[in-house]
Amino acid sequence: MANAGAKVKRRRAVLLGVGLDSDGHKRLTTGPNFALAGGSADTHAQMTEKVLKINEKLRAAGTNLDRVSREQFDDIAHEVGLREFHPRAD
Repeated sequence: MANAGAKVKRRRAVLLGVGLDSDGHKRLTTGPNFALAGGSADTHAQMTEKVLKINEKLRAAGTNLDRVSREQFDDIAHEVGLREFHPRAD
C-alpha cells in the first residue's frame, strides 16, 4: 500500500489550433479544452466555429475530449469539416 496516498493523474486533452496566415492582428482564444492562436480574422473565426461545434457534438454524445476514442473524435472532426493532413514526402 505504498501508493495509497498517491494522486491518480487524470488524462487531459486539449485542442490546439494555429492559424498560419495573418492580417497584422494578434489573436488568442481559449476555452476549457482548447487554445486557438493566430490567423486572419476569417481563419480565426473558422477555427473557433469548428472547436465549438466539436464540443457541442461531444456533449451530445455524452462524452468529453478527455474520454472520446480516436475513432469517435475522427468521425466528429470529419462531421464539422476538418480533414486529416497528410504531408507529401518529397
